[in-house]
Amino acid sequence: MKVHLIDGTYELFRQHFGQLGRHGEAVPNAATIGVLASTLQLISQGATHVGVASDHVIESFRNELWAGYKSSEGMAEELLTQIPLMEHALDAMGITVWAMVEHEADDALAAAAAAADADARVEQVLIITPDKDLGQCVRGTRVVQFDRRKNEIIDEVAVIERFGVPPSSIADYLALVGDSADGYPGIAGWGAKSTSAVLARFGTIEAIPAAAADWGIAGLRGADKLAAVLDAQRDLALLFRRIATVDTNIDVGTVDDWRWNGPGAGFVDVAAQLGAAHLVERADRLAQKTSKPAD
Repeated sequence: MKVHLIDGTYELFRQHFGQLGRHGEAVPNAATIGVLASTLQLISQGATHVGVASDHVIESFRNELWAGYKSSEGMAEELLTQIPLMEHALDAMGITVWAMVEHEADDALAAAAAAADADARVEQVLIITPDKDLGQCVRGTRVVQFDRRKNEIIDEVAVIERFGVPPSSIADYLALVGDSADGYPGIAGWGAKSTSAVLARFGTIEAIPAAAADWGIAGLRGADKLAAVLDAQRDLALLFRRIATVDTNIDVGTVDDWRWNGPGAGFVDVAAQLGAAHLVERADRLAQKTSKPAD
């Protein structure tokens, strides 16, 4: 079996801004309906074990670690109000939902990916998001990311090609380079090329020698300055790495819990309230088609 783990927050945003791009305005509940439809599409394509993680509250424990970390401030109201709506609708449709409050959707996805990876019955785990933070969860071709918009699989080779470092160094990479989307700046002067070159050699922030003369990296511009800045701000770099590192200490259940067995009885009312009654017939039809137990 394959396990499909969906970044619900990203998917809601993708549907919302897709509507804006196509129509110039966001129809009420359209993003939620889009998430439901795209999830059913995955099932129609063969997905059997599906989980959706969402940022029920945008803020998390990371906001306590760094004041500038991303928050709900400035987010469109029509998006904020649809997050719990999407969660409720997916649950009614029979999909496992992890609605995060203290943690983030990324943490739940990472925890579920680890649980699925440990299950010998699982052939492959697909984390459905292009979010670079989840690159740290990728393992060979067994645990991969899937960018639905580009129809692109991001395996370990792809992570290395993109960042110049393996998945095990992604959190260190983000700590040094920074992540404007998440709201932390990284370490001054440490750009993508220099960070890749240094981490490709040393792997972690702690392992980077204090003096550039000990790096043994020929042709690295500004190495002495980079070393001095890192030496002065290493504790800050380690804080940013903690922020960038996914926390897998979350109860997400087991792979068997995530099997889709069709919509619940309440989905009829939920779909009607959304103005998406057509999804009921589609979900029922798929449930009948997939009712045969998996091997």
